[in-house]
Amino acid sequence: MNKIGLIIWREYITRVRKPSFLIMTVLGPLLIVGGVSLAVLLAMQEKGPQAVYVYDEAHLFTGKLTPNEDLGITYFYSYENLSDSVFKESPYTMMIYLNEKIITNDQAQVFYKDLPSQKVQNYVSNDLEQVLRKAKLALDRVDVNKYDAYSKPLKFELYDVDKGGKKSYEQVKAGLGFACGYLIFLFIFLYGVQVMRGVMEEKQNRIVEVLVSSVKPFQLMMGKIIGIAMVGLTQFLLWVTISTVLGSVGLGMAKDRMTALAQDQVPAQVSTQVQQQLAMDRNQAEAGEKAEEMKAFFAIWEELPIAAIVGLFIFYFLGGYLLYSSLFAAIGAAVDAETDTQQFMLPITIPMMIGIFIAQTAVYNPDGPAVFWSSIVPFTSPVVMMIRIATGNAFEHAGQLVLSMVLLVGTFVFTTWLAGRIYRTGILMYGKKVSWKELGKWLFYKG
Repeated sequence: MNKIGLIIWREYITRVRKPSFLIMTVLGPLLIVGGVSLAVLLAMQEKGPQAVYVYDEAHLFTGKLTPNEDLGITYFYSYENLSDSVFKESPYTMMIYLNEKIITNDQAQVFYKDLPSQKVQNYVSNDLEQVLRKAKLALDRVDVNKYDAYSKPLKFELYDVDKGGKKSYEQVKAGLGFACGYLIFLFIFLYGVQVMRGVMEEKQNRIVEVLVSSVKPFQLMMGKIIGIAMVGLTQFLLWVTISTVLGSVGLGMAKDRMTALAQDQVPAQVSTQVQQQLAMDRNQAEAGEKAEEMKAFFAIWEELPIAAIVGLFIFYFLGGYLLYSSLFAAIGAAVDAETDTQQFMLPITIPMMIGIFIAQTAVYNPDGPAVFWSSIVPFTSPVVMMIRIATGNAFEHAGQLVLSMVLLVGTFVFTTWLAGRIYRTGILMYGKKVSWKELGKWLFYKG
């Protein structure tokens, strides 16, 4: 046992002292937070002002469309059609052709110079649709205000009786669980491959011949696996600490910002110019929706069992890692070059990919039978069970959670024994192409 401890310490210290570890530990959360923030900012930014030329042949839309300052949309109306050559030379970025048949065919032709963003497309489309709807109602002599009151969308809200009638955010929680499961998948693959490459390097450099003269092959394998696991756990805990600090600061700033927006949005919009009541209603609704979204976010955050999620995340990360890394170590011992690993890695990676696929579907159906069975099966449970943990389903069925954990530990012990028998033979074998049949023979070698 002392020898395994020395190997663990050697693997841990060697890898932790590497500059790459220190750089990624510090920069990792910053890159993640910065990358996400940059992606959000870029997604929110538009290409520039959108000068929209409206050729209103139908005489239904002139003066009735609502400009949008945030998106930079401005409408210019005319009853004169522009040719392609004239439009190209004009300052307009988009041209909308609305012919007289729009009442019956519901078609609007849009010409552009540079493809507008999806947000701009959606806004213009909705703007046209609302004006067209009112025109149709006017032709049928239907009261627009009454129609708007009758056609409001139904708010479908879920409340969990078992939780005292609290509002349910199961899908949002499932999304968080999927993020945790995906992180486990990345950690398992990343550090599992490190184990395989570490074994292959020692085998190629013949260092392993010196090591096995002092320790048993199984001790060497376990020391390497646990040592790299400690490296991954250290990095993860540091990431959690740094990300928590950054996230707390970011959430506080976001909360203050959204509160200010909710308070200032309506007066700011009203003070500009009261062109149409529709524009004011839309801005008020958007401000209200943003405020409700932020309230829902903080409500979800407060009711999540953070300590349990973090603790079980560590368990399933370590359990999944130890399960798969033992197999990766066996592959590293069986081959001489990384190019030979492909045929053996495929059967290992397929269950991991299946777990990711089921986890994606579990976001929309966290209580489905596929989610249940894959959360029990050890080869997929590290990824899928995190969704049930985040939604609270795992705690409601504690027996299933315990069964999943026991099976994961038991399977790890079995795969470690299996990998150890392959490792002890393959680690000292050079220059031979290994097949699945050959690996099967190694399992029954005595000694």
